[in-house]
Amino acid sequence: MRQRVLTFLRSETILIVATLLAIISCFIVPPDGQYGGYVHVSTISQLVCLMLVVVGFQRIGVFRIIGSSLLHRVHTARGVVLTFIALTFISAMFITNDVALLTFVPFALAVLVMAHMEDKAIIVCALMTVAANTGSMLTPVGNAHNLYFKALTGMSTGHFLRIMAPYSILAAVLLVVVTCVVFRGRRIAEFDGMDSKGFERGVLAPDPARHQPDEIKVTGYGAGYGGWRAIVYTGVFVVCVLAVSDMVPLWVMCVVTFVAMVVCDRGSFRHADWALPLTFIMFFVFIGNMKRVPEFAGIAQAFVGQHPLEVSIISSQIISNVPASLLLSGFCDQWVPLIIGTNIGGMGTLIASMASLITYKNYTRQYPRQKGRYLGVYTAVSVMFLLLMYGLAVIIE
Repeated sequence: MRQRVLTFLRSETILIVATLLAIISCFIVPPDGQYGGYVHVSTISQLVCLMLVVVGFQRIGVFRIIGSSLLHRVHTARGVVLTFIALTFISAMFITNDVALLTFVPFALAVLVMAHMEDKAIIVCALMTVAANTGSMLTPVGNAHNLYFKALTGMSTGHFLRIMAPYSILAAVLLVVVTCVVFRGRRIAEFDGMDSKGFERGVLAPDPARHQPDEIKVTGYGAGYGGWRAIVYTGVFVVCVLAVSDMVPLWVMCVVTFVAMVVCDRGSFRHADWALPLTFIMFFVFIGNMKRVPEFAGIAQAFVGQHPLEVSIISSQIISNVPASLLLSGFCDQWVPLIIGTNIGGMGTLIASMASLITYKNYTRQYPRQKGRYLGVYTAVSVMFLLLMYGLAVIIE
């Protein structure tokens, strides 16, 4: 029991802090009729629906299948790394940076072992993490705080893309340049004659005596990408994106998603990260209450309003960019610098984006003696990207 509590405290630190802040704020502003207006219902509903359909995709192994089919077409070290960077960068735009890293980092570590490239695993994982964070910042569905800003401001999807496109493009160019400089075109003999099924089998290596990946549990090994489930999930995902773009009513999205997940795979509800929407709700309560305290609201607005870009970047380094987005948005209406700052602020420290911890945990689980080395390499790479994108922001804004 004690171990479970400790595990929960370590894994859900942000939720716990948000809950404590919400509870404390309730003593400052006692519950009343205004509490009902605190929670941004559209953000929560969009977040939950997208979360469920992405979990569904994960559980039938769609993303691994895509990765395997691409990898069997490359035969050099540089090609392998560019493939993984492209996979995380592009997929993060649609399935969030968290899911992209959860899916492709373990996959990449297994493939690097197959290719005898373990000595390059640190830099590959660092670049993949930066790729996921910079790819996800382009779209409203790429990460949770973008979804929130989109719903809060009523900004069109096209406008949002125009704001963030320069930064994602710069990051993509830098990722390609760094990869081409660090990795040579050495041919990987181990991949000769290996097709996509070979990659999939080599990575998953199913053993009945060990824990089986979700795609094997749901569809059976070798059952491909889930057939009809993949088609249904694709349709549901399209409905969710249309709802985010205000082209489909929220209630339609909720009904379609719920029915589809109940029919296709009820286990998706159990595997979803419910701590994320709960964290949002707790922050909504805290912000709603503190905005009603004139002294606090005045200080916060003065602090954030003078330098929203810099404040959002620095805040993200300390408390992570999702909490920073929720907190700062309550006291500043300069949306463009806030959006840019919290997105590029996902680079820098390991906790600037909580998604970065996913890579750290996966890497150090496999290489426990290299925690310090990974932290140093990732921080150096991530800070470099942060400084360059901040420079671009200063020029543009």
